[in-house]
Amino acid sequence: MTDHEVLHVFCGPDGAHGNALGVVRNGAAVPARADRQEIARRLGFSETVFVDDPRRGAVDIYTPTLRLPFAGHPCVGTAWLLGLHRLVTPAGTVTVRHDGAFTRIAAPAAWAPPRTLRRYRSPAEVDALAVPPPGEWIYAWAWQDEAAGTVRARAFPGRDDGIDEDEATGAAAILLTAGLGRALTITQGRGSQLVTGITADGLVEVGGRVRRAD
Repeated sequence: MTDHEVLHVFCGPDGAHGNALGVVRNGAAVPARADRQEIARRLGFSETVFVDDPRRGAVDIYTPTLRLPFAGHPCVGTAWLLGLHRLVTPAGTVTVRHDGAFTRIAAPAAWAPPRTLRRYRSPAEVDALAVPPPGEWIYAWAWQDEAAGTVRARAFPGRDDGIDEDEATGAAAILLTAGLGRALTITQGRGSQLVTGITADGLVEVGGRVRRAD
């Protein structure tokens, strides 16, 4: 197996949870897309990122079954790991802001892959959901406190690739933030936390805490 590091991205306030991310620092050692896809499949994380040029911040992102032009938690995790202030993805350049315990990225909402954003009446309804059958990428959410901008969410990729539920999903948080037009604090999965906002030039920020896997 190619050398890689494992991070947890969008950890909760206590440092727990977060979405696992595989990072292959020496992406240049694995130039072929087919080989990268196979590594991502074998690692089995929701996403694995290959760092092609650490100086420029050039990255390439894969799920176990497909390549993504852009994704949130790989960008946040890689920016934290390498201390970068920008990333170059196939979709375009992502700006990065390091803000205390939080690493935040900003990107156009149009870069996020399509998701079905499905609103429920209460966090309890979201908590009670069973994993749906494959076929549709569903982001289930409900207000915890609408005035405060706090949200409870769960994510079901529906790809039939071994990831039945995504612990923390930056791209879906970007889409929800853009749709609602406001900053959010999202508790997703078992207790991960994502913070979002909208920049003065209309980009959507998503960020959170990152730690290395134990």
